[in-house]
Amino acid sequence: MQAIVLNSFGGPEAFQLCEVAKPVPQAGQVLVRVHATSINPLDYQVRRGDYPGLVPLPAITGHDVSGVVEAVGPCVTAFAPGDAVWYTPQIFDGAGSYAEYHVAAESIVGKKPPSLSHLEAASLTLVGGTAWEALVVRAALRVGESVLIHGGAGGVGHVAIQLAKAMGARVFTTVRAANASFVRGLGADVVIDYEQEDYVDAVLRETHGHGVDVVLDTIGGNTLSRSPDALAQLGRVVSIVDIAQPQNLIQAWGKNASYHMVFTRQNRGKLDELSALVERGQLRPHVGAVYPLADIPLAHARLESANNGLQGKIAIAVVPAEARFRYHSV
Repeated sequence: MQAIVLNSFGGPEAFQLCEVAKPVPQAGQVLVRVHATSINPLDYQVRRGDYPGLVPLPAITGHDVSGVVEAVGPCVTAFAPGDAVWYTPQIFDGAGSYAEYHVAAESIVGKKPPSLSHLEAASLTLVGGTAWEALVVRAALRVGESVLIHGGAGGVGHVAIQLAKAMGARVFTTVRAANASFVRGLGADVVIDYEQEDYVDAVLRETHGHGVDVVLDTIGGNTLSRSPDALAQLGRVVSIVDIAQPQNLIQAWGKNASYHMVFTRQNRGKLDELSALVERGQLRPHVGAVYPLADIPLAHARLESANNGLQGKIAIAVVPAEARFRYHSV
């Protein structure tokens, strides 16, 4: 089978398109013909060597799969050949999704939502699971509460906006002016152009000094350290990025805030919940660009670019015919 292999850490040129052995499903595993995958910031972090002790080389990386079951190992009961499935491979545990075939434990695999193309489904597994873990599991966002989502036009951000609206929250988000109409279309109630206005001032003005109940940080740096300034009493801060920068814990202490660091966990339950939202018309991933498997280096370079012009996700058509489908946005 063909796969994109990482032989050394570095830039996008570190990837090579290679012929490798097709995996064989073991007990409790399914073999999936990968129709599509997608690109995430985690992918380029792995590629450049941010987690060297966790990724032995050479490696097949990638963290999204949408495809069709080709074979099942012994003791598999939930799936059969021909089933359309989606999932996030176990992170830092085995081969990833940049290949024509992938094996996975049936416990982390879900039935693909029928209304999504493979490109759309592959654009939702990791970011959808991350948004669910952040807002539902960790922040325990409730009906009538407010949430500030940093980076609302990005992969996790554009899904988090839709999820928060489905949960009955008032949604604030920060974006560039060019992405304002996009996030409003997703359901954002208050859109803050962070290049023109301080988001803390905007939140306090819109909430009459109260602040928001939850902050979801997808950006990092001083965005996370300043978040307590926009937080209400007993508020919650959820971050999906590193916390290397010193934090504003004195302000957080004064707000009786709680902090949650999220590294998403793989399981079928989250996928089934996301699928239900998709089929009810409350959640839809946005595919901003599509590349073939061989052009994953180009896709990485684009996602890493500061001014990439992207909204939502970059999808990869592993099966070339998938690229013929058009994609829906909310």
